[in-house]
Amino acid sequence: MRRVARAADDGYEHDLVPGLHATADAARLADELAFAVARLEELAADPPGLYADAARAGDAEEAAWLCFLISYLGPLEGAEDPFAAIAAARVPWASGEVPSLDGVETGPRAAHDPRRGSETVAAYRAWASRQGGQAAALAGDPSWTPQRRFERAFERLAMRGFPRGPRYDFLVVLGHLGLFDMRPWALQLTIEPLDPTVVAAKRVFGIGDARNLHERAVALARACSAPIEALDLALLNWSRPEGERITAGSRAAADPARREAIAHALGLAGASGS
Repeated sequence: MRRVARAADDGYEHDLVPGLHATADAARLADELAFAVARLEELAADPPGLYADAARAGDAEEAAWLCFLISYLGPLEGAEDPFAAIAAARVPWASGEVPSLDGVETGPRAAHDPRRGSETVAAYRAWASRQGGQAAALAGDPSWTPQRRFERAFERLAMRGFPRGPRYDFLVVLGHLGLFDMRPWALQLTIEPLDPTVVAAKRVFGIGDARNLHERAVALARACSAPIEALDLALLNWSRPEGERITAGSRAAADPARREAIAHALGLAGASGS
């Protein structure tokens, strides 16, 4: 993980982001949060590439399997077709097969480790089979709230080779595509302390305590009228070098009005965005 330098301290202060002391850092966070919200809205209204295939699959098992492969391998950045490598590796869930991942090209947020081959994918299939299928495992009890369903699925999917970031995004995608009634209530920031989103959150919020991290993340999301899950990708991209945004295959552009509203919440009214 590369260490990204902070912008120069220019006296910026705001209660929502007490770890930030540079206007440029706060402005970039506004940019990334506006983009992350746009990406979630795109998933719900007009999903790109293989996300659209999952949304219209008409079969919960095939849809969940495709979303798992997308999150596990990651859409490519800078490619004409961000989903091409995933499409090439994909095999139908109904086939019972595990895809061959030798030499597969992966995106910047991929979980796949070539040294493990297809072990994690095989473990996912085995996990789902033990639960009576992916749909049964992911949906859980019909009485659960969307937040409870997300949390339980996140816990159940804790397997070697499927770290916090791709696992969290997998469930976020399932919810926003309308495939499962699930929504997170938290960012699950304490699961893996070296996860780049976790590291970024500690920098932005100026604290490492789990309870305070959660409370400050929720406060920021509410103040910016953003879903809590938008902060996952926003914080990750904020921590990356300039020009290396992870789009996850999204074609979305941030709404200027929303970006301005977020900037205003951060005390940056009038600051220009990207």
